[in-house]
Amino acid sequence: MSAAAGPSPAERYAAARDRRAHPETHAFAEAQRFTLDDFQIAGCRALEDGRSVLVAAPTGAGKTIVGEFAVHLAMRTPDQKAFYTTPMKALSNQKFRELQDVYGEDDVGLLTGDTNINGSARVLVMTTEVLRNMLYADSPALRGLRYVVMDEVHYLADRFRGAVWEEVIIHLPADVRLVSLSATVSNAEEFGDWLDTVRGDTEVIVSETRPVPLEQHVLVRGDLLPLFDDRAGAATTQVNQELLRVRSSFAAASGGFSAVHRGGRRRSGPRRPPPPRRMERIDRPDVVQLLERSNLLPAIFFIFSRAGCDAAVQQVRRSGLRLTTAEERAEIREIVEARTAALPDEDLGALGYWEWVENLERGVASHHAGLLPAFKEVVEELFQRKLVRVVFATETLALGINMPARTVVLEKLEKFNGEARVAITSGEYTQLTGRAGRRGIDVEGHAVVQWTEGLDPQAVAALASRRTYPLNSSFRPTYNMAVNLIDQFGRARAREVLESSFAQFQADRAVVGLARQVKDAEESLAGYEKAMTCEHGDFTEYSAIRRDLSDLEKLNRKDQGASRGTREKRQREINGLRRRMQRHPCHRCPDREKHARWAERYWKLRRQTDKTRRQIESRTGTVARVFDRIIDVLVALDYVRLEGDEATLTDAGRRMRRIYGERDLLVAEALRTGIWRNLDAASLAALACALVYEPRRDDAGADPRSLPRGAFRIALSETEDLWARLDDLEQEHHLPGTEPVSTGLAAAMHMWARGALLDRVLTEADMAAGDFVRWAKQTIDLLDQLSLVAEGELARTARRALDAVRRGIVAYSSV
Repeated sequence: MSAAAGPSPAERYAAARDRRAHPETHAFAEAQRFTLDDFQIAGCRALEDGRSVLVAAPTGAGKTIVGEFAVHLAMRTPDQKAFYTTPMKALSNQKFRELQDVYGEDDVGLLTGDTNINGSARVLVMTTEVLRNMLYADSPALRGLRYVVMDEVHYLADRFRGAVWEEVIIHLPADVRLVSLSATVSNAEEFGDWLDTVRGDTEVIVSETRPVPLEQHVLVRGDLLPLFDDRAGAATTQVNQELLRVRSSFAAASGGFSAVHRGGRRRSGPRRPPPPRRMERIDRPDVVQLLERSNLLPAIFFIFSRAGCDAAVQQVRRSGLRLTTAEERAEIREIVEARTAALPDEDLGALGYWEWVENLERGVASHHAGLLPAFKEVVEELFQRKLVRVVFATETLALGINMPARTVVLEKLEKFNGEARVAITSGEYTQLTGRAGRRGIDVEGHAVVQWTEGLDPQAVAALASRRTYPLNSSFRPTYNMAVNLIDQFGRARAREVLESSFAQFQADRAVVGLARQVKDAEESLAGYEKAMTCEHGDFTEYSAIRRDLSDLEKLNRKDQGASRGTREKRQREINGLRRRMQRHPCHRCPDREKHARWAERYWKLRRQTDKTRRQIESRTGTVARVFDRIIDVLVALDYVRLEGDEATLTDAGRRMRRIYGERDLLVAEALRTGIWRNLDAASLAALACALVYEPRRDDAGADPRSLPRGAFRIALSETEDLWARLDDLEQEHHLPGTEPVSTGLAAAMHMWARGALLDRVLTEADMAAGDFVRWAKQTIDLLDQLSLVAEGELARTARRALDAVRRGIVAYSSV
């Protein structure tokens, strides 16, 4: 049948049958503005069939459509709810607005710790931590919950926050269907197997196909050269030969070869090397103009430093380059003024507002964590509207924010990781370049790597084509987790819950391979033992004596510096072993040396096998062993009481259930001992800030003279002493402990809570406005917990401190 004849009767029958089996999937698909891909249809069908689903697909492939279908299913059934979780507040805010556009303001709510909008809605968007806290508190909002979407679920590999994802997955009620959306990872099937174990029937759907093809380029001087050979018939992974010739020519020009060509004749031997040539990098404004001429805007330039992003914007501004029309500039100013109207006038100067607006009107902006959240949101909106054409960003922009571009430019393929400059991974390369290509707008996306000194096109090609980045668990028990598990399940069941974590699942998977090695080794050991069987006696016993004797003689020869007494003692042991060996029946066996050769193999393999067994023992139950150590600390501090194998919480333990964060134990002990009871609101805000603040590597800490005096210094000293005692206790129980309290931002937070102007506070803090807002929000989170958990006047002080911090740009950024 020709293509024009349409589907066959069998195909039409299959389509009709599928429509009857999955009516919601078909209705939902037909309502979309684009045709759904096969992997999206498969995810929707699995949900409609009542299964959970894991969807792993590239950035920009549209995997969130499966999560949106889960919301659609919940809204089709009265009294059902759907939660949509994200790892970041910015993502939650974005998804909240998108779902409001579909279902209206009444049915969609937002919970992000410092924001609570319509918390009783049937569709709630929230950060993952909020859902974890709701599960532990058995929140009434969980009633009627049918679907939970976990966007960017690969965050469970995050060293600091990843455990929260596993806690949620383990503790969700059994009848809740889970929609896990992940970037493409190489072990999606392993993760899916674990989800199937802990959540029940889970379908794993993996797509490695980008909806918009990605063209890879290298920018050499003013030329965009393809990374891969695009000749007809050439393998798509073959590196462009012209790039290899460029690399060779620069190596030769800088003295890399001992032979040169002149006039078509080869001359070798000694020569004066030519002056080294350097690859001239074209300026950023010229790169932007090149992309504009090639119709490759809008573009995102990834620069792995905030200062570099801001400097790039200034460089474009100084060049006089303008990418917008007069009408577009007027629209930009209108949007900016509407979105920032609530910012206090007195703060605009400190925020660099007018220069920022002027850059936006040129069509250029930076995007990084130091930028005020309100400013970042404006940049994102203007970029989506194609009013801002070029954004210079750090890699944080690649983490899920909806800002696709036509082109992504990587100026370097290395970044500073806090300790050294390291090459980016293939996973990071894929995540960054995944922003290129807008579905429904672009026919193809473009990734551009700028040529730098020493760049190897083969290495770039390997980054662009490799797909090996596994998802590894970062799960570890915490004090808060321990008391919540004991309260809900008791100690024995809590250990079982922890042993169901992905961390233990992966450890057990590794143990399976090790156990197979041990099994194979035991079979070989049995063969060796049989081969060295001696009719005169037990040759295993005899060979053990020989081995001990040999080991001791080697030690005695090697350790020439030992004392005379030690060497004499060893010699007596050697003489004793030699006599035992000579008296052993096997010593007289005529085949003794033949047996001994098998014995050597036996003991060598036995040592290897014993080492492998120790590895198995160290991995099996690792999570539960850490839990036991945490319980021991909690027992020592009287948060938990043991009666036989059973554990119960004391009043202090019950209070700790509602204290979340890295310093849960320190906060709980400070409340119990009352060392913060004499603090006023500003001083409590400063101390809370010292508990959440993580200093930069180059942060020397606050000048003690700048810290608030009086009650604050007394409370700080007692808090630091308490931390030291807890750290000693944790060390005794082989737990890692926490970093010391850091006062680097305490003075600035104290000033802010007392009403100081923003410019003065930022000068004291020596940090960007976006960073200050981020730490202020974390301070608010802790103060909110204190207002709920503390008793009497301290709770009221915490509420006053919270209100004092949540003002000005901090209050505006909380919406």
